[in-house]
Amino acid sequence: MSEYIINGGAPLNGTIKASGNKNAALPCIAAALLTDEPVVLRNIPEIEDVQVMLEIYAALGGSVESPEPNIISLRLDNITTSTIPVDLAKKIRASILFAGSLLARTGKAVLPPPGGDVIGRRRLDTHLLALTELGAKVKTNDTFSFTAKSLIGADIFLDEASVTGTENAVMAAVLARGTTILTNAASEPHVQDFCRMLVSMGAKIEGIGSNILTITGVKKLGGCDFTIGADFMEVGSFIGLAAATGGDLHIEGTRPQDLRPAKVAFGKLGIHWAQEGTVIHVPKNQPMEVNCDLGGMIPKIDDAPWPGFPPDLTSIITVVATQVKGTVLIHEKMFESRMFFVDKLIGMGARIVLCDPHRAVVSGPTKLRGSELTSPDVRAGMAMLIAALCAEGKSVIRNVYQIERGYENLVDRLSSLGARIVKKTPFLG
Repeated sequence: MSEYIINGGAPLNGTIKASGNKNAALPCIAAALLTDEPVVLRNIPEIEDVQVMLEIYAALGGSVESPEPNIISLRLDNITTSTIPVDLAKKIRASILFAGSLLARTGKAVLPPPGGDVIGRRRLDTHLLALTELGAKVKTNDTFSFTAKSLIGADIFLDEASVTGTENAVMAAVLARGTTILTNAASEPHVQDFCRMLVSMGAKIEGIGSNILTITGVKKLGGCDFTIGADFMEVGSFIGLAAATGGDLHIEGTRPQDLRPAKVAFGKLGIHWAQEGTVIHVPKNQPMEVNCDLGGMIPKIDDAPWPGFPPDLTSIITVVATQVKGTVLIHEKMFESRMFFVDKLIGMGARIVLCDPHRAVVSGPTKLRGSELTSPDVRAGMAMLIAALCAEGKSVIRNVYQIERGYENLVDRLSSLGARIVKKTPFLG
């Protein structure tokens, strides 16, 4: 199992380019299955989760080529199976996204339970209910089995604004007969990118960016050449990294409009940045002081579906808060196990009170000490890395596979900014 060895305490300075959005790349790969024509996807991050999705696509009979870095060319003339391999499904939660595309193209899909981050219960009910309303029959046992003689448009109210649930429903609806109205749909930037890709393939989708999508089914989709946007979760992580280490960082290739909720939350900690076009500048000498609510009340940073503060940045901003003067309440409302990593921060010297599985009170600033850590999931792993980089002394982070599932070429990119980090892979021969 690979590990990072970090000597912290050095500010990170320089310029780094944002990678493509992981959470847009994954559904776009699944959506490529909806056509027998070539699909070219650009700005695709070279990370573990993307690799697994491509392996699933290939296992279904598709061809995958990468003519240049961060560009993939996909084509699937004839689907050879509608069953997702168990060993691949358990590696990644996004394997569930093939339910909608397989069902729309072949009328059946068999999926083992998906894997992914262990951050609490992650319901699949929304997927099942939406696909059922479009005409699918679902059997659940050790696997999820979907069948449909035909898909018919419907007026659907999702019981939660699930990102992947929305994406599965949209993929099924674009080739269904008639019109589908999808209410309480997720509207995150990566969902918008995904919908725009489908439109470029010939799908008819109205309301992109809102919580009500109107989808008029078409008989056939064509190929496309589509570029996904920057990963605003990665950009938010780099903003937190620069602030926590006292660095001066320029981040290129961003979409500043995707960072507006994050700007409000980081602003509560006295952290600001300037933007010029697609470049964000996080300067050194930030105020790094909590801005109290009216009356001197302790402020709260809480996550929510878009356009709320993204839950994937909750772990990041918790670590950053340990380096800020004052007290703040972090409220993770969406996943009941995501905050359990804070005990590792407490062991490093952070002053954090975990009130319950969803709420933590953070008081700072505190000097963190190097420690031995294990990454439980993508974002908590990145949060631990930020803590290690601003801590005094040496830290070791194990299970870094979990971090690299979501961050491209991280060691080299951070090293170019002055991070003292090396990756050690045990010899297995």
